[in-house]
Amino acid sequence: MVTQAQKLRSLLSLDQCHIMPCCYDGLSAKMIEQAGFPFTFMSGFAVSAARLGLPDTGLISYGEMVDQGRNICGSVSIPVLGDGDTGYGNALNVRRTVDGYSRAGFAAVMIEDQVSPKRCGHTRGKLIVSRDEACERIKAAVDARQEGQDILIIGRTDARAGHGLDEAMERARIFSELGADILFVEAPESVEEMETICREVDGIHMANIIDGGKTPVLSPSELHSVGFRIAAYPLTLISAAIQAMTTALKDLQDGNSPRGLMPFKDVRKIVGFDDYYNAEKRYGNSRR
Repeated sequence: MVTQAQKLRSLLSLDQCHIMPCCYDGLSAKMIEQAGFPFTFMSGFAVSAARLGLPDTGLISYGEMVDQGRNICGSVSIPVLGDGDTGYGNALNVRRTVDGYSRAGFAAVMIEDQVSPKRCGHTRGKLIVSRDEACERIKAAVDARQEGQDILIIGRTDARAGHGLDEAMERARIFSELGADILFVEAPESVEEMETICREVDGIHMANIIDGGKTPVLSPSELHSVGFRIAAYPLTLISAAIQAMTTALKDLQDGNSPRGLMPFKDVRKIVGFDDYYNAEKRYGNSRR
């Protein structure tokens, strides 16, 4: 049986930049799969917002994230990459996080070098741990994988913001040497910086595309040309959902029927009622 990690490795071996919309619950993950995308990422920003109604400032716990991830991974057949934040503690906590994410069904887990509590990579107030501590986190993540968990490790550094591009690239190089499968240098601030990262640091690189963020928003073909293998869109779906709900609430407040709603029959289909009814017939107890 092919594992989700094996599926992801196969996809990343292709010479292209994969577009990766990010999910935050089972429904958003299911819609990503139904739209034909090959894999998705559980966004910490979006999960914190959707599950807790709180900002991505380290308020959500390991238990809440892995529980959300278990539901997400169980709702789809495509590989799911997971935001593991700082690993939720010291090196031993990182090992537990990687083990827990693998058991939850994730194909990959991201571990970053921010001080805990962490913050969204495109907001102010970020601080990072020492290079040695950052490397210990990646070592611990790789150790957990080598102990039998089939999961890819994403090494993320936020060093660009306060320590410059050179420090960020050096950390990425070391993460790769330690065994990280995917490299994520967060928030480069120009196309030139993005090109330098991909040119100077060997590995599979992931870009983080946020409209209004610090990194230039490039097209998929431009990102591929620069050298990125993955383009994550962490806020696209939750932003669209928030905008749609805001519009519907305003319409109701004004005494109008909400505009642009999906027909109920389509909602039922997306959620899975048709599949449920078809499966129910197999056991001869379908309701009339």
